[in-house]
This record gives sequence, C-alpha cells and structure tokens, in this order.
Amino acid sequence: MSSDKPLTRQQMAEIVAADIPDGAYVNLGIGQPTMVADYLKPGSGVVLHTENGMLGMGPPAVGDQIDPDLTNAGKQPVTELPGASYFHHADSFAMMRGGHLDVCIMGAFQVSARGDLANWSTGAPDAIPAVGGAMDLAIGAKQVFVMMSLFAKDGKPKLVPDCTYPLTGKACVSRLYTDVASFRIDADGVHLLDTYGISRDELAARLDVPFT
Repeated sequence: MSSDKPLTRQQMAEIVAADIPDGAYVNLGIGQPTMVADYLKPGSGVVLHTENGMLGMGPPAVGDQIDPDLTNAGKQPVTELPGASYFHHADSFAMMRGGHLDVCIMGAFQVSARGDLANWSTGAPDAIPAVGGAMDLAIGAKQVFVMMSLFAKDGKPKLVPDCTYPLTGKACVSRLYTDVASFRIDADGVHLLDTYGISRDELAARLDVPFT
C-alpha cells in the first residue's frame, strides 16, 4: 500500500494482515494489533490465538454478538469462528513458549536496530509493570511483528540504536510497521520496505539508525 501521507491505524492493520502467511497460527497483542483480525483475507486459513485460552478467535464482537464470557487477553469482546477451541491458561502459555505460534503481533515503546523489543514498561518510577505474556511471545513465536508510531509525541524516534526502556526480548523483532514506514530487521541490519508521507532522505535525517 503506497500513500502520500502517514497511515491510519486501520491502514497499518491492513498491511500487517496482508503479510501474514496463509495458514499461520497468530497471536494478536493488546491494543492496536487486535485490529489486524478485521483485515485477514477470507480463506487464508490464519488461526488466531489468544493467551487467555482460545484458538480460532474471530474479529471483535459488536452489538448482539457480545458475550461477556468470550473475550481476548485485553478483555475485549470477540467472536469465535467455526472449530474454535478453549483451553486452560497454562496450556495457552505452553503453546506460546513451545514455539507453536508462527507470528505474534505486538505494540512497542521502542525497537532497536538489532530487533530488541521494549514494550512493557517505560522504566519510570511510577510506571505500572504490564508485561503480561509479551516475554513469552517474544521468545516463543517464530516471527515477531511490531506495530507502533515511529515517532513519539516529542518527536523522538522509537526505532533506536539501543533500547533505553526495560527489554521484553532480545533480537526478536523481524518486522516493524509504523505510520510512516515499514521495515524488515534481520542479522544484516534494518531494511526499509516502504514509506508513507515521508521521503527516504527525510526518514534518514530523523533516525539515528542506518538502514538499507
């Protein structure tokens, strides 16, 4: 998707959904990543996992679809698809830790040039720790996709040479999707995939991270 202005969250979710391999088992993190469920291709065979114990999760529930007993890990009402299954919380984490998920999609405060992930605390004295299952997912999933805005409200980049916030996982992020650019991160470094509403030169001038 090309765009002459920054992407909306919905557009970001659509791009991420298009990059998920058919038939993949995928965990959607709390917040922005949950929107990806709305853009999965019909017939893709993608199976959504939620860490509170469900496989076969569908899009968010609305109106008469809402069942207070059927929620995702963020306590948002969700739908179930045919063949959905439920299981104990411990079994769900065994799936996460055991390498059974193909992709997890999470938000972040920072991502480093090496693919380190910081998404559970800003490290501030009054910050409320909220790691949830993020560490398990970061290490257990075969691929980690991150969705976030590229720049903070003060203009500082969130793609950084080294994370200054407490780490969730090291060298785990493989794709980074933001409102103004998307990147692939591997052992060779950061690779720019596309830009939205910003030129390559402008992006290079605002980031302290080199990319190809």
